[in-house]
Amino acid sequence: MEENADSAPEQAQSPQLRRRLERADLGAVPETRRALRELLRHWGRPGRSEIAELLTSELVTNALVHTDHDAVVTATVGPRALRVEVRDFVARIPRVRVPDADDCTHGRGLALVQSLADAWGVRAHGVGKAVWFELDAGAA
Repeated sequence: MEENADSAPEQAQSPQLRRRLERADLGAVPETRRALRELLRHWGRPGRSEIAELLTSELVTNALVHTDHDAVVTATVGPRALRVEVRDFVARIPRVRVPDADDCTHGRGLALVQSLADAWGVRAHGVGKAVWFELDAGAA
């Protein structure tokens, strides 16, 4: 069988990590960090992959703690940037909160994403939402 040029991919598939996370499985957070670290071993300027790990941990933790459902994390390394998306199955849109000074462990996740990501957002999908961020590989 012969393929014509129109059906051939224009470029190689971007490196990607995709994982389904089981409901309330907080052990998935460090496992996802390790898998992301491996994916990003040769990506970006120094410090960028560590920021990606931190922000991914925040989004994964939020999805598992605040939804009581499974989630799916996808990280795609593009030519200039990394995009990480965490999809869950609850339509409630998260909001950036000002952390309570008395609570040293909660309320900082989306504030970190907002301050460290080059872009981020939330989009609705069929059942639930996706919270995503992007990091430019060359940013300082």
